[in-house]
Amino acid sequence: MSSPSKRRDMDVMKLMMSDYVVETINDGINEFNVEFHGPKESLYEVGVWKIRVELPDAYPYKSPSIGFMNKIYHPNVDELSGSVCLDVINQSWSPMFDLLNVFEVFLPQLLLYPNPSDPLNGDAASLMMKDPKQYEQKVKEYCERYAKKTDAAGENSDEELSDDRSASSEEEDDVTGHADP
Repeated sequence: MSSPSKRRDMDVMKLMMSDYVVETINDGINEFNVEFHGPKESLYEVGVWKIRVELPDAYPYKSPSIGFMNKIYHPNVDELSGSVCLDVINQSWSPMFDLLNVFEVFLPQLLLYPNPSDPLNGDAASLMMKDPKQYEQKVKEYCERYAKKTDAAGENSDEELSDDRSASSEEEDDVTGHADP
């Protein structure tokens, strides 16, 4: 079998040659951002997120670290850090998987089939179970507010966020911690 560094290079190149926009960080291939579009026929289909990927030295034998850079309302994604709770990445990762699996299978499945019984965002999990219609509305609101192509590109304006914030004071506790520019 090839060395981990060759495999890492090959997996990153496959991702770059696919339909994904990949932006390397610090001119290396251990850290990069990927533009990820929500899966079709899901509550998230209009959303575009910037996903931060960090590859450990032992990749593919150790799983990549995956996190949403712009906000998403989902039971299995921490709203503040963007960390993802996904068994296949966090616990049952195998060297047979590659980065394309993460973006073509694992993340779309996470968004299509949230698991409110194992939440990182307890509010989203609770709302999903107690009031599915309100949950759907909140997901769509977050997609509209935080997951546009410009947000994934890191061009979100503070002015827009502060205007939204002041316009909805009764929801102020629901939408916390805007990302720094």
